Amino acid sequence: MNRVRLGKRLCRPCVALVRTARTEAVLLAVTAAALTAGGVLWLAGAPRPADLCWALGTVAAVVPAVGWVLAALRRGRAGVDVIAVVALGGTLAVGEYLAGALIALMLATGRALEAAARRRASRDLRALLEHAPRTARRRTADGVLTVPLAEVAVDDLLVVGPGEVVPVDGRVVGPTAVLDESVLTGEPLQVRRPAGQPVRSGVVNAGTAFELRATATERDSTYAEIVRLARQAGAESAPVVRLADHYAAWFLPLSLAVAGLAWSVTGDAVRAVAVLVVATPCPLLLAAPVAIVSGLSRASRLGVVIRDGGALENLGRARTLLLDKTGTLTGGRPRVLDVSAAPGWKPAEVLRLAASIDQYSPHVLARAVVHAARERGLRLSASTDVSEEPGRGAIGTLDGHRLTVGRLLSRAAKPPWVRAADNRAVLDGAAVAWLTVDGRAVGAVLLRDPLRHDAPRTLRRLRAAGIERLVMLTGDRTEPAHEIGTVLGLDDVRAELAPADKVAAVRAERRSAVTVMVGDGVNDAPALAAADVGVAMGARGSTASSEAADIVLTTDRVDRLADAVGIAVRSRRIAVQSALGGMALSLAAMAAAAFGLLPPAAGALLQEGIDVAVILNALRALRVDRATRPVLQPATEALIHRFAAEHHDLQDTLEAVRTAADSLSDGMGPESLAAVREAHRLLTERLLPHEYAEEHQLYPALAATLGGPEATATMSRAHAEIERLARRVTTHLALAETSGALAPEQLDDLRACLYGLHSVLRLHFTQEEENYFSLAHEVMP
Repeated sequence: MNRVRLGKRLCRPCVALVRTARTEAVLLAVTAAALTAGGVLWLAGAPRPADLCWALGTVAAVVPAVGWVLAALRRGRAGVDVIAVVALGGTLAVGEYLAGALIALMLATGRALEAAARRRASRDLRALLEHAPRTARRRTADGVLTVPLAEVAVDDLLVVGPGEVVPVDGRVVGPTAVLDESVLTGEPLQVRRPAGQPVRSGVVNAGTAFELRATATERDSTYAEIVRLARQAGAESAPVVRLADHYAAWFLPLSLAVAGLAWSVTGDAVRAVAVLVVATPCPLLLAAPVAIVSGLSRASRLGVVIRDGGALENLGRARTLLLDKTGTLTGGRPRVLDVSAAPGWKPAEVLRLAASIDQYSPHVLARAVVHAARERGLRLSASTDVSEEPGRGAIGTLDGHRLTVGRLLSRAAKPPWVRAADNRAVLDGAAVAWLTVDGRAVGAVLLRDPLRHDAPRTLRRLRAAGIERLVMLTGDRTEPAHEIGTVLGLDDVRAELAPADKVAAVRAERRSAVTVMVGDGVNDAPALAAADVGVAMGARGSTASSEAADIVLTTDRVDRLADAVGIAVRSRRIAVQSALGGMALSLAAMAAAAFGLLPPAAGALLQEGIDVAVILNALRALRVDRATRPVLQPATEALIHRFAAEHHDLQDTLEAVRTAADSLSDGMGPESLAAVREAHRLLTERLLPHEYAEEHQLYPALAATLGGPEATATMSRAHAEIERLARRVTTHLALAETSGALAPEQLDDLRACLYGLHSVLRLHFTQEEENYFSLAHEVMP
């Protein structure tokens, strides 16, 4: 029922389009039949009946053309159809019936091509609308009942069968759900969502049936919001289409002036009619709208919903891009950066114990700790008497010990390792969750909202697409904001801004260039509305930001922003190219006709060819621009996923290297030597084989995609440096084995070697994730 009601609202424009298409199909059939019949009669030696057929075909086109002109005038637009009406009337007046029939066929063919192009260009948007579900299957005490979607309430337990569309937003209950999310994200890969993970409405169940706990009603779900945005797509004329009417404002009097001059100088009315015939500028009428609508369609396939052609055209003209930080440039979810442990404790054990307590907490930092522990395969223990204390954190009992995870409230003197963890948190802009056991601090978990791995590549692509100024607007603290700005090479960073400050910054930037604002939170909504183009990260962003935006990215990938800008620039370029190119050809033909070199009938045939050429050129906006993003082979993408997963698994190796280096600051005792040995074991057994496999499997596969081995040469040099430093650690341990302990003269070099190795590894991992792993779909958050 809901889908029927929704369909009625959505399909009114479709009904109008169908009626228009039928009118144009009938007109095309009538004009083609009249031209063909006249040709047959003329060949049979009956010129008068032939002229009659051609004249009837001309009259058949005049009637709807006059209607189109009047409709345009009522909207305050003097469209270029005026020239077509004058040309048709002129051919009837001077008896050039064949030319009139050809113009009539040209006009009908152009309209039919426009309708076909619009249907092709908008089929993805129509598919989005038609995909909307109308019912849901709700599990109750009496069994599973099919109910209208409008009746689904929050916390209802729903059943989603194989091949069915997820009706509302919710969380998976029970077995892992296998989903096809391509309708929202544009990605063809299936995604697995285990129990407890959120699922957005509109995705398709690609596996067995699963249960879903509703977290939103139909009206508040993701897909309903996308449908509301898609309904508005194409509702307004793009400025570039209005530009066509602007061109027509001078093209129309120019055409009439040239025709009148040719008539007055030569006294030949036929020349004037010939000028008007070739002046009928269908490229203005058709090519620009087709290119813009094609761009809207192409964007929709990638999960980018654009409200109207005006937003697409403005995006193509933008030169300044303003970005929020949290949730836009960063993932919007904190992740564990590092784990520090007290002497005698291991980082893995600190993380496991902290997660064992935090697994019962709903706090966002607690979820990050638990996620990191499970990601590293740590087995959590069941704790008892767990509670939350405001301002302190989670408290619980485990194996007879009282554990806390949160703030460190003790006023006692801090040991060196605590001061070191505090200092690092300040330097890295990280939050700290301290683990205490029976009141004694034993570890610290550092958490930070990391930069999106696809952000650097996205900003490089934006600059290549014509964005000249990149600015961060954030309410976050100055230090972490400037750190990210430095890493990304932003032109300006403005931190600690209130929503009103963001609006003021947007308005200031608009005074010098067309400005785009990108954000995801409620606090970004005013700034999105103030910009020339507002872009909302809609996958996990707020409803307020989506409603205020002109463009919504329905997938949680910032690189879709670069895709959208690239599509907008290309669509606008093709639209202007098609319109101006067609006009230039028409002007050349007008000059030839004015000098008597082009009779009306030949001119009509020539104009028909021009129209077809520019419309086909405009349809290029539907094609994928392969130059914007390298295309990976499936085997290469599988390798990227494999090595990305190994990066996660190797985080404890990086921590072990850092811990070993830190331990040497406390001296050269047995504990320090044991820490170095553990780090060396992890390096030789896990990390070096990983680097070797990357060098000999992943890099050759990437070289074929990126244009040759030079594209990975710098990263190969990093592999060599990592192996060199690891071998240096091996030599130090061999020397220690000979003497039974680390010698004082080894200390400085070994410590520098370990710190250097840790830094090189972190930089190397980050570069691989940003430059290579970001090429694949859904690699990592």
